Amino acid sequence: MADHDHKVSLLFDLIHPNSLANATVRSVFIIDQDKKIRATITYPASTGRNFSEILRVIDSLQLTDNYKVATPVNWKHGEDVVIVPALKDEEELKKRFPKGYKAVKPYLRLTPQPNLETKEAVHSN
Repeated sequence: MADHDHKVSLLFDLIHPNSLANATVRSVFIIDQDKKIRATITYPASTGRNFSEILRVIDSLQLTDNYKVATPVNWKHGEDVVIVPALKDEEELKKRFPKGYKAVKPYLRLTPQPNLETKEAVHSN
């Protein structure tokens, strides 16, 4: 959004202290349908935003909300995801992850990205 009168920039303290009074840092706020801030990413004014990273974060948040999985470091769309540790019931795991999963550690279980139909099951539990 544009903030020509700087009301939002001042409200959220987005004016960098060592720059001109009107030079804002570049911040991204990902807000869900319940108006809850789910993620913030802040870039200095000298650094352009990475829209691929912003979309990756949104994809990750949606996967977590819809499938009870998390995404590992450097995850990209289509790669394996991590089953959240709170899911322990074997019947629920079979139902939620019919492609199976690979238990690397008891708390670290990898499964194919659940919302992709084309990826074949390569893991077994």
